[in-house]
Amino acid sequence: MRTIFDTFGVTWPNYSDWVSAGAALVILVLVWLSAAAVGRWIGPKLSGFWTRHGGARGEELSRQTGPIVRYLAFLVAAGIALNVDAWRPLALIVFGIAIAVGAALLVLTLARGLQLARWMAWLLAGFAFVGLLGRSVGSLRPLTRPFDRIGFSAGKVHITLLTLVQAVIVLLALYAAVKLLNRIAAQSIRHMKELDPTQQLLAQKLAGVAIVIIAFFAGIDLLGIDLTALTVFSGAFGLAVGFGLQKTFGNLIAGIILLMDRSVKPGDVITVGDTFGHVTKIGVRAVSIVTRDGKEHLIPNENLMTKEVENWSYSSRDVRIHIPVGISYDCDLAKAQKLMVEAAKEAKRVLKSPAPSVWLRAFGESTVDHEILLWVGDPEAGLGSVRSEVLNRVWVLFKENGIVLPNPQRDIHIKDWPARLAAPAGKGSDADAGGE
Repeated sequence: MRTIFDTFGVTWPNYSDWVSAGAALVILVLVWLSAAAVGRWIGPKLSGFWTRHGGARGEELSRQTGPIVRYLAFLVAAGIALNVDAWRPLALIVFGIAIAVGAALLVLTLARGLQLARWMAWLLAGFAFVGLLGRSVGSLRPLTRPFDRIGFSAGKVHITLLTLVQAVIVLLALYAAVKLLNRIAAQSIRHMKELDPTQQLLAQKLAGVAIVIIAFFAGIDLLGIDLTALTVFSGAFGLAVGFGLQKTFGNLIAGIILLMDRSVKPGDVITVGDTFGHVTKIGVRAVSIVTRDGKEHLIPNENLMTKEVENWSYSSRDVRIHIPVGISYDCDLAKAQKLMVEAAKEAKRVLKSPAPSVWLRAFGESTVDHEILLWVGDPEAGLGSVRSEVLNRVWVLFKENGIVLPNPQRDIHIKDWPARLAAPAGKGSDADAGGE
């Protein structure tokens, strides 16, 4: 073994090195046991706090709070132990490997909680392992020097393979951070009971836009990009918005305006063109409307700004239904009207106040036309089922009480033919009879 070390020019560890490495190993084992205890103790409490204030019950991130606390406590304690003494090189390697493994496990656990792609999680964990291992043992320069030698120049900018690797690391880390912060912001806003659903959705969208903007400028700063170089990019971006992304940005602004003026909000029952249903989501591009048939229509936000929209629940969710009913002229009108009101009151979804009523609309050719007026408070459940229930009950009550639903009738009066028009026909008939 000593010969192999001599071949590579590495000094064989002496007795002091082995003692220092053994002490580091013992400290790391004690730190791991303590971190595991802290994770078992604080993990469930943190999970409950997250569920109550920031997360959702049963989500992946809530289930990973215990391991996250364990790995984080281990990294903090191991880092403190690493810096409390001037450890010998072999002990530094032991600390470096332990801290790098702990960081990789922490990144993997966070990525699993955020439901990132598997390749992305392992890539971030690999970067964390290599970076912290190099920092712990001294410097990353031996690892980064080969990557820094490979590159090319574009004008005044020199781009190396190391620059690309750093850009990938920063982008992946910012993506994970943005996803985590969006999750925290969305769940925290959702638990604000003083805000109604529309205000919560608007706050979530504004928070998401703010997080993305902050992450964008943070990435520029981390990568060391000169802001003056963004002038060309901003011009190209403006052209892209003007030509190709005009509709996309128009729908984004329209969605924010809809949430601000609250003319259409999640839960509303609306009619847009031939589409009738309740709004389930106002997204960045489109509004999701679920019809009574279970079909989900995605209508661009701009359509709700430029077209006529019928909102059944804008100021009140109470909707009045008109049900026409015709009865025979021979029936007792007062009794028939009383039975119609009774049938409407027996329907399950009909509101007690305002109470159902019956109006006499017109005297038709063969029927006395009435209209049952009733109110429901849940238009998103549909109106056809209420009409069907009321008409079925009207049919039963009319049958039981002798109220007739007439068929169309016509009275035909035939006048006598004038004698001067009937005589030639009669003569012709007599002549025909005489000829025979």
